[in-house]
Parts: sequence; structure tokens; C-alpha cells
Amino acid sequence: MADPRAEILARVRTALRDRPEPGPVPREYATTREYPDVVELAAERIADYRAEVRRVDEDGLPAAIAEALRQRAPRSMIAPPGLPRDWHVDGVEWLTDEPPLTVDELDAAGGVLTGCAVTIAETGTIVLDAGPGQGRRALTLVPDYHLCVVRARQIVATVPEALARLTPDRPLTFVSGPSATSDIELDRVEGVHGPRTLDVLLVG
Repeated sequence: MADPRAEILARVRTALRDRPEPGPVPREYATTREYPDVVELAAERIADYRAEVRRVDEDGLPAAIAEALRQRAPRSMIAPPGLPRDWHVDGVEWLTDEPPLTVDELDAAGGVLTGCAVTIAETGTIVLDAGPGQGRRALTLVPDYHLCVVRARQIVATVPEALARLTPDRPLTFVSGPSATSDIELDRVEGVHGPRTLDVLLVG
């Protein structure tokens, strides 16, 4: 019996053999846009996804983390490797992911605190690349609460600008608000494939 995959590919090659070789992909599209304040735009777009957004300065960041955790009152918080020590505020149990926590331990945790790699203002999307202070993808998918710190210098206006800052072979996670989906009747359901609650602290 012939291999169906090989047969299909052979037919495609036959159909394309008279076509000229493809040239370079045009890249003349706009890669950036100017906005009066990309940080404010990011705050607005992230909030549009029903995330809680707070603007803070660098000196006030630990206090803002403590206040966010006081309001949410998680049982415990996961600290990815490389998370700054002054983010480990008092009043909550901190779990380290070294050695990696099990899925059951991740599920039992109250939430996770991370930084990010880059944030896209136009789309309100936060991108994590498993770098220091971000951790592996499971840390931001299994717990029910995600507290994320975004610095002003990490915010760009557009998707092309963000992709230019990212390394494509890293495990990228794109976060656009809390996890949400809808059923066939368009009833919104949160927390199905990620945290149902997202708090974002914009620094700067």
C-alpha cells in the first residue's frame, strides 16, 4: 500500500514544478507606530481584558506587591528562579520551583509572581520567555492567580517590535488578560486554560 503522505507530497511537487522559485518575502509593512504614552496605552489595553492594573514606581514596587497579595489573600505564592529577593514580601508562604514543583503542588498553590520579557501596548499582551523571574510555562498556566510585574522599558507599541526583542527558539507564552473562553451559548468561562485572575503592576 502506498504511503498516503508521500503520495500527496509527490502530487504537490508535480503541480508546482512549472512555477518559478519563490522570491524573498516583502517586509515593507510598518513595524512601529508612535503613541503619546505607550505605558498608558498598555495599561488601558491590559485592563480591557479584565485584568487589574496598577501604576507604581520602582521604590514602591515591594509595597505594591504586598498590597496586591493582601487583597487577593492567596494561600501561597510560587517564586520562579531568578525572582528578585525584595519581591518575596512577608505575609505569604513562598514556594520555590527548584527542584520543579509537581503539577499537584502547582495546582495547590495560591498563585505565581513573575516578571516578563516584553509587553505589547497595542494588543495589551504580556510575553514571557522563561527567563529569570519568569519560570517555566506551567507556572503561569496551572495556578489560579498570576501577579505580573512589567517595567516601562519592557513595553513596545507593536507586535513586530516585540518579536524583534524575542528569541524565537525560547518557550514563549503570550498572556492577554486572565484565561477566558466561551461555550456554544457564548457564556464566558474563566480559568479553564490558565489563571482566572491576573494582576499587573506597571513600573515606571
